[in-house]
This record gives sequence, C-alpha cells and structure tokens, in this order.
Amino acid sequence: MGSVITFIIILSVLILVHELGHFVVARKNKIKIEEFGFGYPPRIWGKKIGETIFSINWLRFGGFVRMLGEDSDQQVKNKKDLNKAFFMKKKRVRIAVLMAGVLMNFLLGVVLFGVVYTKLGIPEPVNYVVVTGVVEESPADKAGIKAEDKILAVEGLEWPEEKKKSLSSFVEFVNQRKGEELLFTLDGGDEKRVTPRLDEEIPEGQGALGVAITNVDFVLYPVWQRPFRGMWVGVVEALAWGEEIIISLGKTFYGLFQGDVPKDVAGPVGIYEISKGVSKEGFLAILQFVAILSINLSILNLLPLPALDGGRLMFVGFEAITRKRVNPKIEQLIHLVGILLLISLMVLVTVNDVKRLVN
Repeated sequence: MGSVITFIIILSVLILVHELGHFVVARKNKIKIEEFGFGYPPRIWGKKIGETIFSINWLRFGGFVRMLGEDSDQQVKNKKDLNKAFFMKKKRVRIAVLMAGVLMNFLLGVVLFGVVYTKLGIPEPVNYVVVTGVVEESPADKAGIKAEDKILAVEGLEWPEEKKKSLSSFVEFVNQRKGEELLFTLDGGDEKRVTPRLDEEIPEGQGALGVAITNVDFVLYPVWQRPFRGMWVGVVEALAWGEEIIISLGKTFYGLFQGDVPKDVAGPVGIYEISKGVSKEGFLAILQFVAILSINLSILNLLPLPALDGGRLMFVGFEAITRKRVNPKIEQLIHLVGILLLISLMVLVTVNDVKRLVN
C-alpha cells in the first residue's frame, strides 16, 4: 500500500508542478482561469475564489488548469471576458503559457538534483579510486576489499595531476603488474595486499582484480557552498538526462514504426514497479527518481505531437508563419486524434509492462 501511495504522490507532484506553471504565467498575463483542479473529475469539492474554481476530484493524482478560450472556437458568454481568453492573447503570451509547464518540470528536476547533491556531496573526479562492487572469490575479495572502500594509494603508483586520468592510470598500473603482489592503502589507513590475476586466470567479463571502480566521489564542500554547487550539478545532470531521454525517444519511435515496442520503455505499470524498488533505497533515491521523471515529462511535453504542449506550440508556430489561424474544428480534430494515439500507445506499453512482470 505504501508503494501505491508513493507512486500516486510522485505522479501528482509532477503533474501539479507542470499545471502550476501554466496557472501562474496565465494569471500573470490576465488570462481567466476557470478551474484549477487537484486530481481529475468527477469533482468531489470545489470553491470559487475570484474568477477561478479550485477543486478536488475523485481521481487523486495529477491535476489540470482550464483556461477560458483554450480552444479558439470556444464561446465566450460574457463579452467583457473576451480579452481574458487564451486565444485572444498575443502569440508570445500563448507560447509563454504553453512553455511554463515544461520549464517548471525542468526546474523541479534541477532543484531536486541540487537537494540530493547538497546532502550527499558534489560528485567530482578525485585522485583516488572508489570501489563500487567486488566479485566473490576474486583477488580483491580474498584480500578483504569491499564495496565503498576507497583506494587512496598504491605502492609504486603516482596519481596524475589531472584527476580525470586517475582511473585510467590505476587500471593501466594494475594491468602492467599482473601476477605481482600490490600494496593498497585504503581510507582509514587500512592496508591490503592484492595480487592481480594473470590473463589466463581472468574469467570472462571480469578484470584482474575482480572489482568495479570509479574515480568519481562525493566531495563534501563547506555546507554554505553545497546548495549552489549542488544546483549547478543539478543543471548539468538535468541536461545530461535530457540528452539521454531524447536519444531514447528517437530509438523508441523508430522501433514503433518498425512494429516493435522497445523492451526498455515503461508505462504507468513499469514506473510503479520501479518506484517500489526506489522507495526501498530511501528518501534521496526517491528525490533523484522524481527529478529524472520530471525532466522526462518536460521533454515529452515538448514533442510536436497533438494534445501535448509541443503540439499546441506547433499550431502557434504555424500561425506565426502563415499569419492565419488553423480552422478551430480541424485543430480540435487533430488534437483528438493525437489523444487517441497517445492513449493507444499507453495501452500498448502497459500491456508490454504487464507481460514483462508476469514473465
């Protein structure tokens, strides 16, 4: 039950932050907000404050913002409200409103990454090696080296001045001394003697020591510096994830056109299953997971597909180029088709998730 609640909260936060972006920018530009809903109808409760109904709805995840004149053929009953309709605003205003949700999701990802790194430390290259995994019965395991140990010094090895090269220097040094006993100094002053395996002794897929290593560690700067450094790392991390997501989406759509549902694509069921595992890893892991999903949502919404923010932006762009609006009925039909296609895709991916879980 706890996993279900965590899943619902995660989705609700992501969608509400997105809709809050639309709400704030629309209000700032004097667009009438008819309703700001928590969850999706049918409505349980609603209260009108000013011009806006704030509602709580039965489907308790996510939310929505309903603007006056969101569709250009919507009838505005009160002529005094005509200048508050979305479709009456300048193109730059409509673009700003549509982009606000995307920007809010991206900023949420940046802020959450910043919080995570403020707590853990700033990930940076270091002039030592961090052990992230050890294979059983390997030379490292027999010597007593464990995951999370830090190899601060190796007898005979001088760490390079450029910290980014410390990992390659360590690997090269070990490979040159296979069969020789090496003295490692670990954090805390412990010393371990390890003999790297010869080539003929190394199992397939392993190295001479039988460890997984990295030269990136969490550096604990002074507390007052960490939020600023964390936010910057958050921006870099968000951009890196954004690039990865765009590449993955390209592969996904290519696979769909080939008639395949990529196995690594997850729908709601798959995300729920992942969130179950993440919730067991602690609060920081949940924050990082939400950050990744938030950036994912911002990029997905920018896709030029009908019914998404990117699709609506496409129509505004068409209007800017041709200097005339698309027929409202045609635009509505295109958005309707887009919604049906997105629902069909979601069903297809969900079926794929269920099959994967059953298998």
